Amino acid sequence: MELSWTVRGQDKVSPSSLTDFLLVMQLVIRRYRPSDRDTVLTLFSNAILEHIYPCFQTSMTRPHFLAFTLALCAAGYHLGSVFGAVLLPGLWMGLVYYSCNKIYAGYVSMRLKTDMQDIPGNFLSRPDDCFWVAEAEIDGRDQIMGTVAVVAKQSGKEKYGELHRMIISPECRRVGLGSRMTQTALDFCKERGFSKVALETSSIQTPAVALYKKLGFCHVLSGIKPEAPSWVLMLANVSVLQMEKQL
Repeated sequence: MELSWTVRGQDKVSPSSLTDFLLVMQLVIRRYRPSDRDTVLTLFSNAILEHIYPCFQTSMTRPHFLAFTLALCAAGYHLGSVFGAVLLPGLWMGLVYYSCNKIYAGYVSMRLKTDMQDIPGNFLSRPDDCFWVAEAEIDGRDQIMGTVAVVAKQSGKEKYGELHRMIISPECRRVGLGSRMTQTALDFCKERGFSKVALETSSIQTPAVALYKKLGFCHVLSGIKPEAPSWVLMLANVSVLQMEKQL
């Protein structure tokens, strides 16, 4: 008997692994509905805020940051007491954590006030745009476990798709859902005749970068976004990675 991954509005795809089989029985990828709004916004916010601590950890484990922290500890001790040896590096680490929080919490705040405030208007109002959710039945209740969106872009004569809002709930990570969500978006872009699919992710999101590379995306550019002050970006050590896949 052939098993298939159920995708409403798309062709069925045969599973390629045991993890796909575990999800195929109850998970559906479908278009966003207005009733999904609160759950989608919560999933989006929580998933982005998860990056704060990994960002902080990555920043603080850089050799020159470790050296500076130890120097502050020694300086505090020589200037006064054990309290000073704890206070100075503590203030420094607090500043680095603030920078990491500023980037990701600020991003969430900005998106909730812009495109995520009106998902149908920003992601479903044109035929070449779409917003999907992955819905699974858990304990007899339908729950949204992931999202992904495509927005059509035009550059001269070239029409391509931008992939946005790739979010996977922690309960469904590393079981193939991210690949299926991305493939759903890629298939949509192929059907629309797009020349390529482009996306942006951050250097902290190493599992996402690995997934995109596995699916054929290439890293084309690294840079920073101007939304945060330069000193915040320097302390957080975050860069934006632009990736593309030709179709």
